Amino acid sequence: MEGKLLHVSTYSFVFLLFLSFKQHVVTKAQSPNYVGDDCQNTTQQKALSSAYQTNLNSLLSWLSTDAATSKGYNHNSFGNNTPGGDDSAVYGLYNCRGDVVGYFCQFCVSTASREVLQRCPNRVSAIVLYDFCILRYSNENFFGNVTVYPSWHAVQSKNVSSKEEIQKGLDFMRGLIRKATVETNLLYYMDGFNLSSTQKRYGLVQCSRDLTSDGCRECLEAMLAQVPKCCEQNLGWQVLAASCLIKKRSRRGRGKDGRIPDTIDQSSYHNVQTEETLNVDLPTIPLITILKSTDNFSEASKLGEGGFGPVYKGTLPDGRQIAVKRLSQASGQGSEEFKNEVMFIAKLQHCNLVRLLACCLEGNEKILVYEYLSNASLDFHLFDERKKRQLDWNLRLSIINGIAKGLLYLHEDSRLKVIHRDLKASNILLDDEMNPKISDFGLARAFEKGQNQANTNRVMGTYGYMSPEYAMEGLFSVKSDVFSYGVLVLEIICGKKNSGFYLSECGQSLTLYAWKIWCAGKSLELMDPVLEKSCIESEVMKCIHIGLLCVQEDAADRPTMSTVVVMLASDKMSLPEPNQPAFSVGRMTLEGASTSKSSKNLSINDVTVTNILPRSNGPNHLIKMGHIMMLTDLYQFPSLLHMPFATAINTGSHKPKQQIEAKDFFVALANAASSFFLRRGEVVKLHAMSLYSRSRHPIRLSRVGLDRLRG
Repeated sequence: MEGKLLHVSTYSFVFLLFLSFKQHVVTKAQSPNYVGDDCQNTTQQKALSSAYQTNLNSLLSWLSTDAATSKGYNHNSFGNNTPGGDDSAVYGLYNCRGDVVGYFCQFCVSTASREVLQRCPNRVSAIVLYDFCILRYSNENFFGNVTVYPSWHAVQSKNVSSKEEIQKGLDFMRGLIRKATVETNLLYYMDGFNLSSTQKRYGLVQCSRDLTSDGCRECLEAMLAQVPKCCEQNLGWQVLAASCLIKKRSRRGRGKDGRIPDTIDQSSYHNVQTEETLNVDLPTIPLITILKSTDNFSEASKLGEGGFGPVYKGTLPDGRQIAVKRLSQASGQGSEEFKNEVMFIAKLQHCNLVRLLACCLEGNEKILVYEYLSNASLDFHLFDERKKRQLDWNLRLSIINGIAKGLLYLHEDSRLKVIHRDLKASNILLDDEMNPKISDFGLARAFEKGQNQANTNRVMGTYGYMSPEYAMEGLFSVKSDVFSYGVLVLEIICGKKNSGFYLSECGQSLTLYAWKIWCAGKSLELMDPVLEKSCIESEVMKCIHIGLLCVQEDAADRPTMSTVVVMLASDKMSLPEPNQPAFSVGRMTLEGASTSKSSKNLSINDVTVTNILPRSNGPNHLIKMGHIMMLTDLYQFPSLLHMPFATAINTGSHKPKQQIEAKDFFVALANAASSFFLRRGEVVKLHAMSLYSRSRHPIRLSRVGLDRLRG
């Protein structure tokens, strides 16, 4: 696409998601030749056997060469599968569109043969679709099998003029299906019909020629059944899957010069005024298939639930397992997250990112279909006293490295420069071999070329993993993710949650505790005791060192993920000394309160204190520094709620800087330089504070004082 005019080339089949959002999004078009792919088994694969790789290369070379002389279709196999053998056989075919012959077919197949290994690396089976052809291969004999999902569709934005045309078009396509499968058995038919004395419409139906007539009819009818849901209001459209395609257009299929002209007129495309259109190369799965795979979203198939909505485990008819994220219809936040998931992760492919397979938008349903990862999320193992024993040091180090590589791809190597903004243990999924995959891109943001940071008035994420500049000022950058990564590294090493890490009367956080024992030369005390027999001490100390570098208060001091990856890989690189970790917000702990009492009410999303300073004798400090008062705690002290006002002052000064009504004063957190507090759930930057009574005398809230106020 060029400029801000939304259009779709005939040669790029784009799945259009229509959602009600405020801003219009314009995305760059894909290559005019590429439609999509289905890499089938999407979990990380072991290296292909040399015999299979040799046979696959031979097959792809043969398909490319054969397309130059054939009539648009052929299939072949190389190698043999024998009982107890090496299962090195590979089966493959290509199928060119029926109105495409000669050079265009051969060019498409040769392109597909070259790119399939790039788009679906290290896969024993794959399908790639282009505008003129489809190419597929597998280690299993699929010849004659009907494949109707995933499917893709593209539409011309110009609408039809009447319901009569819609009905005529559907009836005509049914007639073409009958001619292709019953009357001629050609598995292909193209014709036109008169809409009026001056207007004519054209249609094309086609199947992969390894199918029977019955199989072809089954596939084409499945594609036609999708048209009322996606395309019937449009002047031109196409719906296709691996085994067949069905297409309606307003022009003939072939131009005078032999090229296939645009059947979707670019000049007719326009900006969408009432709805946002998201353009992504993403297959669709029918709702009926998802309902069957999840047993109608049964409780038994439910894996969990988040802000987006519930997640279910499903099994497709071909045996593939999937994870189905169903948008909660009552969740406005989930709707925004749905948009982000589709926009970002559909364009990202890396072995350490979870893969989005398909979407479903039928009726009021908004559903995302992901690869299913059998070992759940990292927190499921890491924070369970029994399961964590399976995570030896080599495995934890592999997870630390994998997450780093996934973040590096997001920040520097992907087409988009993506900031995740919610990196935490529960958003790291583990595949069959315990390889980590970053998931949940609902809060992700993309940066333009040359952009280094952005600001938001809506601070979202998980406290304890938030960088201070993001929590206090809404500033986020790649260094925000680096901070979250540092917290995660320390959690992986010690096997404890940052949000619940209180080891002393003063309620230290994980990051501060790690820094203190690092300074004392006792950093190995942080290590999970279950790692004592499997760890290499120098590697553990290096990872603690890297984690502390990542959680430094000043974002400029934190390393980039490219530097982190190099640090992890090098045994000789000299690492700089870390500075004291940054602040982040946390639940109040009263002076003298016991550890068990102060941590009793913590939940997985509670905010976390990450720095505690010695108490000042000055009157401008309310509670022990580093502690805050949440709204739920404040209700225990009705006297505070009835105080006339609170005053924020500069540190070391009694000069009032800002007045705030006491009922809005929920948090008191002080530092020599600056501090921040939560007000009705929002993070606001503020200087050191002090409560004043009507007599203007500052009140110092010690444990005794709070007990008095409680009464």
